[in-house]
Amino acid sequence: MKDTDSNTEKAWADLEERCENCTKCPLYKTKINTVFGVGNKSADLMFIGEAPGESEDKQGEPFVGASGQLLDRYLRAVGLKRCEVYIGNILKCRPPHNRDPLPEEEDACINFLREQLTLIKPKILVCLGRVAAKRIISPDFRITAEHGKWFVKGEYEVCAVYHPSALLRDASKREDMLRDMMDIAEKYRETAR
Repeated sequence: MKDTDSNTEKAWADLEERCENCTKCPLYKTKINTVFGVGNKSADLMFIGEAPGESEDKQGEPFVGASGQLLDRYLRAVGLKRCEVYIGNILKCRPPHNRDPLPEEEDACINFLREQLTLIKPKILVCLGRVAAKRIISPDFRITAEHGKWFVKGEYEVCAVYHPSALLRDASKREDMLRDMMDIAEKYRETAR
């Protein structure tokens, strides 16, 4: 067992180092920090956003700004702790001015996320917002119509919820988010190891 743990730790260290030193797209030139991911590395539940924002770039951790604080409140509201889930993004470097990731940036970075999924082995993926949902679930995903709906993608049960930053701009979506998060927490408890 120790060899497996040691091998897993080495795989994580190698992946983080490759991610930190990546030059596959121009975003590495403007980043402050690589924002790799945070949380339980054997979590059954993983949240995936699109890209780091300004606060995340400064601190090197996903979802630590205002939208991250709101996500934390939703997690607590449904009885989940940030430390028991894993939180990452498709992109590991911040796009300038928090613009949406470009398809070529997503293409350059997506394998880091795939490797994270291989190491974590979650059962449930939650896309935070339309950009992540379009990449993970379906290119024609419509967040307003399909948030909270479950899909099977390979070995994962996947859904999408509103991105917390959208809730900061439009409070009318917050009840939908709470319902979706309650459903996610229930499914998580049903499938937890």
